[in-house]
Amino acid sequence: MVLQTLGTIGEQHGYAIAERIEQVSKGAIQLNMGTLYPALVRLEQRRWIRGRWAVTTNKRRARLYSLTAAGQKKLELERSDWKQMAGFMERLLNNES
Repeated sequence: MVLQTLGTIGEQHGYAIAERIEQVSKGAIQLNMGTLYPALVRLEQRRWIRGRWAVTTNKRRARLYSLTAAGQKKLELERSDWKQMAGFMERLLNNES
């Protein structure tokens, strides 16, 4: 979800990522910072995202995250896997073989 969010709306700070996921899911998914920030660290360690310190429009220092080329490739793979899984689920729901 984090990769998809960054791939869609570009560079964002952690709170904005969490807000966007909550907004798109209509509140069904609410990420707390204790869950999100370790995930951001792992994604950065895997070099799928890049973080940089900047000053926001509110004059606050924040770490902004963006997708790397490796992250874009991973996102494309994950999208493909997700579409395949969604197709399986659809067939199960429709009782198809």
